[in-house]
Amino acid sequence: MTTTLMINGEQKSVDAPPEMPLLWVLRDILGMTGTKFGCGIAQCGACTVHVDGKPVRSCVLPVSAVRDRAVTTIEGVSASPTGAKVQKAWLDLEVIQCGYCQSGQIMSAAALLAATPNPDDSDIDAAMAGNICRCGTYVRIRAAIKQAASGRQS
Repeated sequence: MTTTLMINGEQKSVDAPPEMPLLWVLRDILGMTGTKFGCGIAQCGACTVHVDGKPVRSCVLPVSAVRDRAVTTIEGVSASPTGAKVQKAWLDLEVIQCGYCQSGQIMSAAALLAATPNPDDSDIDAAMAGNICRCGTYVRIRAAIKQAASGRQS
């Protein structure tokens, strides 16, 4: 079935079964491999993308659920000022260790800052819950979110 999607501000037509998870449409059909497969059950956060500005787990979201909705992936998050600030803070503070989970972490952080420009620790904890980093970069993730929120640069 052909479906038209709005991905990172561009219309994309894809031929995919309606129940196919958005993650596989992004990775396998569109070749957008920045969004990662982690657990496949929406528990780790590696597959996080934005749908209408809200963070969602693309590994369990059927492509049929995103018709007529704006999807933003890690490849497009820097188009927003908030997304660009988050990515810059990640680089400035060298958050990334192995990097596998970081696209999902960045997407969750960008959604947090878009909704709550000056989050406190409890806001950060709530927004980032469910984003697992096996390397344990949580302290640097929190610092990067705070830097992006403050607008300061290191």
